[in-house]
Amino acid sequence: MKLVGSHPSPYVRRLRLWLEGHQYDFLPLDIYSEAGRAELETYTPAMKVPMLVDNEHSVYDSRIIHRYLNEKLKKESLSWEDENLMTLIDSMQESFIILLMSKRSGIDTSDDRLILNLQKERIARTMPVLEQATKDGDFSEWRYPAICLFALLDWILFRELFTLDEYPALAAFYTAQLDKNLVQETDPRATH
Repeated sequence: MKLVGSHPSPYVRRLRLWLEGHQYDFLPLDIYSEAGRAELETYTPAMKVPMLVDNEHSVYDSRIIHRYLNEKLKKESLSWEDENLMTLIDSMQESFIILLMSKRSGIDTSDDRLILNLQKERIARTMPVLEQATKDGDFSEWRYPAICLFALLDWILFRELFTLDEYPALAAFYTAQLDKNLVQETDPRATH
């Protein structure tokens, strides 16, 4: 198996954390460099990471890769509540990525623009739900939903897009994961 991705991608990192103890090759690419984009194109027409190559199978998107590998490895079973929480996490991740890409594209993210306002609204409405779910113990086990939450939180802090000052349960959850060996080994700050 080969996982194609980038060190800073939270979608890639969640899979790397979840695959702890399993054998696979990791191909890190700089997906914004000319050479990295050229190599990525050989793996996926969508030009997005992560993607997985497993024998004759090419699997795109972190959620589908997780589903594919979970079937193959028989690691865990996810409830509909887990799936819903992961959808909220993914929605937040997408909003933060849109805000970061806007900023990198020279757009003032404090502007009153529909696309920016929609992302900020999603974040404002979803973060308290994730805070409550954390208080309720929904992320108390280091399973894929908790790993996805950690990858989101660490990425937004790494990119300096948000603080957890108003979310003590999320902050405590985040801090509690930092001593894990693989969390430290996959830290994007160490590679960039």
